[in-house]
Amino acid sequence: MARHFLITGQVQGVGFRPFVYRLAKQLHVNGWVRNVTGSVEIHAEGSGQNLECFADHLIRQAPAIARPCLARSEAVACKPHAGFAILPSQAGEAHIHVPPDFFACEDCLRELNDPADRRHRYPFINCTQCGPRYTLIESLPYDRPNTTMKAFPLCPDCAREYTDPLDRRFHAEPVACAICGPQLVFVEPGENETSGNEAALAAAIGFLRDGYTVAVKGIGGYHLMCDAKNDEAVARLRMRKPRPFKPLAVMFPADEKSLSESVALDEQSLDLLRSPQRPIVLLPKKHPECLSAQIAPGLDEIGCILPYSPLHTLLLDGFGGPLVATSGNLGGEPVMTDNAEAEARLEIVADAFLHHNRPIARPADDSVYRVIAAKPRPLRLGRGLSPLELELPAELPQPVLALGAHTKNAIALAWGKRAVISPHIGDLSSVKSLETLTRVAADLQALYQIKAARLLVDRHPNYGYRHFVRETGLPVFEVLHHHAHASALAWEFPEAENLGVFAWDGVGLGENGELWGGEAFVGRPGRWQRAASFRSFRLPGGEQAGREPWRSAAALLWECGHPAPFAPELLHDAWQKGLNAPPTRAAGRLFDAAAALTGICTHASFEGEGPMKLEAAAQRHDKTEAIPLPLEQNDTGLWQSDWSPLLPMLTDHTLSPVRRAACFHASLAHALLEQALKLREQTGIGNIGLTGGVFQNRLLAEAAKVLLEQHGFKVHLPQRVPVNDGGICLGQVMEFLYLK
Repeated sequence: MARHFLITGQVQGVGFRPFVYRLAKQLHVNGWVRNVTGSVEIHAEGSGQNLECFADHLIRQAPAIARPCLARSEAVACKPHAGFAILPSQAGEAHIHVPPDFFACEDCLRELNDPADRRHRYPFINCTQCGPRYTLIESLPYDRPNTTMKAFPLCPDCAREYTDPLDRRFHAEPVACAICGPQLVFVEPGENETSGNEAALAAAIGFLRDGYTVAVKGIGGYHLMCDAKNDEAVARLRMRKPRPFKPLAVMFPADEKSLSESVALDEQSLDLLRSPQRPIVLLPKKHPECLSAQIAPGLDEIGCILPYSPLHTLLLDGFGGPLVATSGNLGGEPVMTDNAEAEARLEIVADAFLHHNRPIARPADDSVYRVIAAKPRPLRLGRGLSPLELELPAELPQPVLALGAHTKNAIALAWGKRAVISPHIGDLSSVKSLETLTRVAADLQALYQIKAARLLVDRHPNYGYRHFVRETGLPVFEVLHHHAHASALAWEFPEAENLGVFAWDGVGLGENGELWGGEAFVGRPGRWQRAASFRSFRLPGGEQAGREPWRSAAALLWECGHPAPFAPELLHDAWQKGLNAPPTRAAGRLFDAAAALTGICTHASFEGEGPMKLEAAAQRHDKTEAIPLPLEQNDTGLWQSDWSPLLPMLTDHTLSPVRRAACFHASLAHALLEQALKLREQTGIGNIGLTGGVFQNRLLAEAAKVLLEQHGFKVHLPQRVPVNDGGICLGQVMEFLYLK
């Protein structure tokens, strides 16, 4: 008997062909296996029982990092084969799945630390179960000539492993060793270079121990690294970047000793830190004195990450303690990947550079997670997770490219029933970010061999990608920002009927030019009806308020007829005349106002600083008292919660800032519940979704979830895509899908 199998899914770059070879040998099956474009084809001959067992094991016993899907299995004519072979790759029908970058597996780490192994302490050790993929691939099928490793011819020993189907490095495309593979070089500007892996590594560790900042090239780009316990070193890094208050990620040695001393750990957090994705995980501080107070000033959490590449492992083990590992970029731009560019642009920040000569095909910053309501939630998709491949609930009429939002930008390519979300690109306020968006857009289409026929964009006319949109000449479909938030959540929970979605964030353009951000919708993608919000207020300075929380505070005071002595009189005059003072209902701006009125944060050096510090302060107060907010229906039928009763409490300086912060959080959670109850009375909704950047706030999200569940609602918070603007691109695809 003979059967032909087509296996799709994540089956290239994961050791699937050698697995099939070994399985065939084990089950006495003859034939062949080969890569086609994005898939694996198998011709198998044997007894009926053996072929049945072979088909079952193809899926059930696949390599751990593979995600196979049996797309086709059909009887074919026997063509007697003597044994089983792995044939060369060939082009074919495209079922492309691009694997993300993987962490260093236990087998490779064991060899890395074995003095008897020929790859002992080689910083680029890998096999079919680990190492770079997405940042290495230039085109498909995934073969070495189509990667950035094509410039490194294999030595005889590596070639023998690469061509042996029984070796775990069989067709491990990044395979190399110290003889034939990439090398490290340490560069101190103006001084001689230090070449050679051991010498360069030792020089970098010496600089770090002396309190300097070193830009280290990793898998998806550069990190800026310094001693995480050294106040002076961290303060110098902050001053140079400049990054005065935004929290810095910390990489801890793999033995986890300093990690467990610094932050509070549970099994769930540890599992997430140790997962193949190796994300940054936000964890509560345990003993603040274990790290520099400059790591996350004003906050109670630290972004923690474990080494995920052999280079990081060697660096952390050699240094013997935690290192700051913040993105090697400037001002919210994408992480840098090129050696020369990094030296030219990061010279003002870094004292030295630890480069390697393996090119990075495209940037991939670290992914970020936070545990909210007992489950890990992504705040940023990046290395290890992206490209994130998702299945749509229905077929798209044409391929589309969704360009997402202006901040926390990620884009999505979608066709048929598939959507692929790119890694985090960044904020689109810089030329570099826009260049990266253009490059990633072309990249995704080239890798997946799909040409977008339409662009999906936010309705806001001034988002950074508008010039790119005009240059493409493609038809455009515009989506309201908060409809996209709601639809991204609806994608994740298709079983949630009678759905109400609260989309709370900073601001986004709504209908009639109003700035939304505190909206509640009922309905479904493509058919959302706005049902509730907050009392409107005019925002002095418009979008400037995002970095100056005092403006939102002044707006609330002026709206209620109170003075705001901290605000310029000229601004008040302009506000009264409606000059550059657009109306908004944004929950995020209410958080900004509360942060300013409590004195916790009046000026923000990064987006969300005020709300983040307000949440941290609120968590230090035990009681959860709430002030009832009046809920009334306006002439159009929109329910509105009135925030004005919060002002006397927020401006009461006899109350501690932490008490006022806690009361504010509790009050908004109760206001959300009251809105949900009204909407259930009207529409019968039983499911509530929480989405938008405000629900990155664990205290608010968990408080709202508890209240809603106590009143019989089923509550949904995203787990697959970010709740913030990083998920907007998926929501745009869903909106287009249901408005086709």
